[in-house]
Amino acid sequence: MERTRAAKVFSDPAVTQSQTLPQVLLARAKATPAALAQRHKRLGIWREFTWADVLQRVRALALGLDDLGFGSGDSMMVIGENEPEHFWAEYAAQSLGGKVISVYPDQSSAEIHYLARDSETRIFLVQDQEQVDKCLEIAGDLEGIIAIVYWDDAGLWTYAHPLLRSYRTVSDAGARRHDQDPKLFEARVARGRPGDIAVLSYTSGTTSKPKGVMISQRYLFDNSARVLGAVEIAPGTEYLTYISPAWVTEQIFGLSIGLLAPMVVNFPEGPEEILDNIRELAVDALVFSPRQWENLASIVQARMLSAGPIRRAFYNWAMRVGRDVYVERLEGRRPSLAARLQLPLAEALVLSHLRDNLGLGKARNAMSGGALMAPDVFRMFHAMGVKLRNVYGATEVGLLTAHMGESYQLETSGRWMQVNPVYGDPLEFRIAEDGELHVRGGSGFGGYFRKPDKTAEAQTRDGWYATGDAVSMTDDGELVFLDRVKDMRHLCNGHSYPPQFIETRLRYSPFIKDLMILGDQTRPFVAALINIDLEVLSRWVEENQLSFSTYTDLSQKPEILELIRAEVERINMLLPEGSRVRRFANFPKELDPDEGELTRSRKLRRAFLEERYADLVEAIYGGDDSVDLEIAVTYQDGRRGVLRVHVAVTDVEDAPHTARKQHAA
Repeated sequence: MERTRAAKVFSDPAVTQSQTLPQVLLARAKATPAALAQRHKRLGIWREFTWADVLQRVRALALGLDDLGFGSGDSMMVIGENEPEHFWAEYAAQSLGGKVISVYPDQSSAEIHYLARDSETRIFLVQDQEQVDKCLEIAGDLEGIIAIVYWDDAGLWTYAHPLLRSYRTVSDAGARRHDQDPKLFEARVARGRPGDIAVLSYTSGTTSKPKGVMISQRYLFDNSARVLGAVEIAPGTEYLTYISPAWVTEQIFGLSIGLLAPMVVNFPEGPEEILDNIRELAVDALVFSPRQWENLASIVQARMLSAGPIRRAFYNWAMRVGRDVYVERLEGRRPSLAARLQLPLAEALVLSHLRDNLGLGKARNAMSGGALMAPDVFRMFHAMGVKLRNVYGATEVGLLTAHMGESYQLETSGRWMQVNPVYGDPLEFRIAEDGELHVRGGSGFGGYFRKPDKTAEAQTRDGWYATGDAVSMTDDGELVFLDRVKDMRHLCNGHSYPPQFIETRLRYSPFIKDLMILGDQTRPFVAALINIDLEVLSRWVEENQLSFSTYTDLSQKPEILELIRAEVERINMLLPEGSRVRRFANFPKELDPDEGELTRSRKLRRAFLEERYADLVEAIYGGDDSVDLEIAVTYQDGRRGVLRVHVAVTDVEDAPHTARKQHAA
């Protein structure tokens, strides 16, 4: 079945006769010029773009960029939210043989400076005044910058700088060139080859400087074929683009499969309106990161906390019925007769309305891509009737496994995807002695841009790509992701445990926004630093007739500490004795990427946090009940100060004596 689905798409002449995404775009616009390709909500109104519309905009921008001197092998950095101009810019650059670096909109000027220098960026194509300001700040320190092009001119009317160009001005110049030479654009596009670098996708840089993974056109076709062989995406599927193109997953789904399937790609009005737009569109397909699915689950849980007793009782009953039917079927078991009889009523009264309110009523392909997510989150959505699937892979070698078919194990990352022979050999894997997953096959690993030494480090002597992931395989061939090999930890007693496995399950709690597990070869037990969820707990405090003044005050309230302790105890029941969290403390302030505590993709900077909160960590392992901290902070207006706080350390279960005895020993 999987091969048949992919074969249908990859027998389409628009695909088979093309070697690059811009060539597919040309073919689509010629074959079905009036068919709907994209839709964007702007100022409250949905605007629709046919394939002819998209081609016209891509062509005009591409020839305008060509006029500026951008050409084959050059790099263009795109900074902005998921809007049509972002996608058009990528296709335009690739039409000329250029490569694209897509950047998270909230990255700092210093981070952008590093990426621009490393990628040899020649043109910045950005969304608005905020991004223009960042680029102007660093442009003078970069060689070879020829333009800063912006597509939203709000606030920029008085700006005067020789590098600045508006998107419209560049496109108008390109349109005039097309009028003068109607064959020029197609001639540029025809030069494209499968090995051309289409994208530089930068690693997150949690342990070292980010590295630009060279993503070829062949890689994008290959990975699209893998997905289309694993899940059913019919032509015309309505897709919501939300995850940033800075993440290679969206390069595969929105930008590539959007052309190859093809899908109708829907752009939300903005990050703040995403939930409203999801409900309004009720799309067929969407891909979120695990964190975004967890946030959606937390929203449901938080709303149920504030619901009346009758509504809450109906919700709990319907979700129980959903679990007893949908989850049982998913895991290959036959639901009980009682559950099957109750399901139509549960659907009519609760479940269908719950899906509709979340905008997931028609979501045939709801996918989670990236890091590990707690099985409880998957079970919650399946109980609602949303068939949430996991997709696992690595930027360097693409998507590797996925939940396929009607039955799969939620504790796993799914089965191995199939490679279309046109794009490479079948995927092969092996598990090294230390549990690390090695992979080869498909379009392969293209290397890191301008970093041959790092490229060599990522490969074994016999050509396998070393993923750095610790995994195991089930008896029936499904992959289980445990943790990063470097993140698997040993306590001083020799006990080995997977911190990420614990973190994903604790993060499922509506009261916990993020956390960091502690415990290494110098420590006798597992502990945790927890970042509470301010929004959810604010409502909980209000409902329980308590009060608080600041985040710090809320995080240290005895009632909140007891609430978090109960959540930790619940997860401890799933763990072997030596892996259980014995003590924890709540962070006294919200973690902030501007202070280096998080990456821009909201991943913890663990080494930095351990150093910053070293006194708190020592208090946890020293058996102290509390500690006074002084933390340097930067306020929103740029002022610097010091936060002086008293932080409590909380024991879990019988941890007070166990932890202190182990520490003393």
